[in-house]
Amino acid sequence: MTPRKKLKGLVAATITPMTPDGKINLPVIGQYVDYLVNEQNVKNVFVNGTTGEGLSLSIQERKQLADEWVCQGKDKLDHVIIHVGALNLPECQELARHAAAIGAGGIAVIAPFFFKPTKKDELVAFLQKVASEAPEVPFYYYHIPPLTGVKIRVEELLDGIKAQIPTFQGVKFSDTDLLDLAQCINKNETGEFEFLYGVDEQLLGALAVGANGAVGSTYNYLGRQTNLMLQAFAKPDFALAQQYQFLTGEFLNFVIKLGFGVAQTKAVMTSVSGIPMGPPRLPLVGASSEFIIKAKAKLDSIVWPDGH
Repeated sequence: MTPRKKLKGLVAATITPMTPDGKINLPVIGQYVDYLVNEQNVKNVFVNGTTGEGLSLSIQERKQLADEWVCQGKDKLDHVIIHVGALNLPECQELARHAAAIGAGGIAVIAPFFFKPTKKDELVAFLQKVASEAPEVPFYYYHIPPLTGVKIRVEELLDGIKAQIPTFQGVKFSDTDLLDLAQCINKNETGEFEFLYGVDEQLLGALAVGANGAVGSTYNYLGRQTNLMLQAFAKPDFALAQQYQFLTGEFLNFVIKLGFGVAQTKAVMTSVSGIPMGPPRLPLVGASSEFIIKAKAKLDSIVWPDGH
């Protein structure tokens, strides 16, 4: 494999823009790329994941979105990672082949969650069958037990995984188990794997145990502030880093109490960026106007340490 830029820092879990009648809205993705790069200083994306309603989209729609992100991100984005996980192996493999063909910077796979793998060997066998369809593309396991119910610890998964999946590059770790994450990082002595943390409100804790970066929905609209937190942490100015984390947490704590999910994330992003993200796809329903007003007022009321 050709040498690649290491994936670190922030990765925006992209939203799938939709028209009012629920079709994917491809023409706004070019504007979306420019917004992330220019306004949020975010140059990596994770497409068709949870925030992108990937599992509510058809295979055709997922391919069209992957195409558009790779095309629009060319020469602007550093990494375009395409989530190719699905409930059945043939679809995962088809999406992996497509991602490889269009030149994606990486692929990621969630554990199947209807018929679930219960042992490490079952999960690795499934992941291997997907990864082998894109033999030149860095492969990431997308660990999100709160949604999949697959609780196989990543620390256990890592043992010997490179022998079975030579393209294995790391993990999108979307779980609050920092013990598991810390054990993974402790085992990763050579630094060959990347651990990208996926619980935005706990990112500072993950950085403290050695996470390389983060994949999350808030980096769509709080990327600039989170980048400043990463800079403060690297200095190290822990007090300043804490301030940023606490303020992000204050906003998320507020909206979580109102009911916060993908539909509400779409509404917040539309409000902050001015790019119409549209409604979510059923069974999710759009955010209420009351939520939008309250969330916007809360976000506007936060005074960040850099004065914005």
